[in-house]
Amino acid sequence: MPDLKSGAAWLASATPEEVDEFLGGLTQNALLALPWLFEFWALPHQLAPRGDWKTWVIMGGRGAGKTRAGAEWVRAQVEGAGPGDPGRSKRVALPGETIDQVREVMVLGESGIIACSPPDRRPVWHATRAQLHWPNGAVAQVLSAYDPEAMRGPQFDAAWADELGKWKKGADAWDQLQFALRLGKNPRAVVTTTPRNVGVLKAILKNPSTVITHAPTEANRAYLAESFLTEVQSRYGGTGLGRQELEGVLVEEEEGALWTAVMLDAARLTVAPSLSRVVVAVDPPVTATKKSDACGIVVVGADTRGDPKDWRAVVLEDASVKGASPEGWARAALAAMERHGADRLVAEVNQGGDLVEQMVRMVDPLVPYRGVHATRSKMLRAEPVAALYEQGRVAHVRGLQALEDQMCRMTAQGWKGTGSPDRLDALVWALTDLMITPLHGGRPSVRTL
Repeated sequence: MPDLKSGAAWLASATPEEVDEFLGGLTQNALLALPWLFEFWALPHQLAPRGDWKTWVIMGGRGAGKTRAGAEWVRAQVEGAGPGDPGRSKRVALPGETIDQVREVMVLGESGIIACSPPDRRPVWHATRAQLHWPNGAVAQVLSAYDPEAMRGPQFDAAWADELGKWKKGADAWDQLQFALRLGKNPRAVVTTTPRNVGVLKAILKNPSTVITHAPTEANRAYLAESFLTEVQSRYGGTGLGRQELEGVLVEEEEGALWTAVMLDAARLTVAPSLSRVVVAVDPPVTATKKSDACGIVVVGADTRGDPKDWRAVVLEDASVKGASPEGWARAALAAMERHGADRLVAEVNQGGDLVEQMVRMVDPLVPYRGVHATRSKMLRAEPVAALYEQGRVAHVRGLQALEDQMCRMTAQGWKGTGSPDRLDALVWALTDLMITPLHGGRPSVRTL
């Protein structure tokens, strides 16, 4: 027999005989109640985490079941044991981007509060007051994040905020909502949103009193059209937009970033050009432990025939490895060379000096190798490479998410991420070797930049 939190998974894998036995063992009342027991049907990310939290953020891709989770959480707060019995909450705030969107999605939508409620506990929509009224006296007030000042005055003991990442006045609206959550013993808020790189969402996620559940669109595939999943995965899988809208991942980029998600999506490769040279660039870590920075290993190819202004490059693979020994990352870099038929291995030698080349040649004595030495800051080295992207001269294959995340954290003021931009450093060395150094004379065995 399944318990409440594993019921749907159990039914999906159970034999017809097991299902019949399970349903046959339920009373008539239990059978009638089963469709409305959300804990039985819910996916893991749709269930509220335990513990003492203030805000629960349900972050997921399009169609991942966020709206249903928010509506069911409101039900759990408002409903009592019987239709007329009080629940934990009596005054609920329902803020969204606009009044119309709250009404059509959160209240009246297919996964909204009314559709999710059993007939004997179903609230009534009062359009003139923009309110939901339950049989037990609980009331939910619809609010527009576009008008934060309208949140002054009302007070609540629970709130469900939808698509906060889209709110035009998100920070102001969220602040006003926090002041209004002042009733009851433990007023809480649930946020259901597709992630966007906005300050208010990032601040909420960093708050110690916030808990997070997450799921991609794929997690809810049983309730989505197969043709929809096939189409959106084909179009957007492996892109920055796909990470945000399908995987439900927050793609952060810093103010003043040298690269943006929009720029990188515009650089997405559609047709592979003919390549005249391929290099593998390596940015070795200082140490080799599980907590060390990764060894950046990036493969880039370019067509450098003809007029330099017509040269084009393609980032082919991020083969970076973490926690590998020097021999381990050397073998990984050489394996990447073999996969792509690379012409040369380029390695930064600031940390290891001649030992970097010795390690590589210990694995392959004949590998074409160039050591490069950094004398300028990472930002200054990155700027001319970023200019190549602005000129539309560098393309990316899909599947470079970790590298692209680092790119969006490098700004004109320097690196704003944590740790070292190891993958980005390797990318910069590769594109410099292919597209920039040849224009400035010669290819010395050890070059400074």
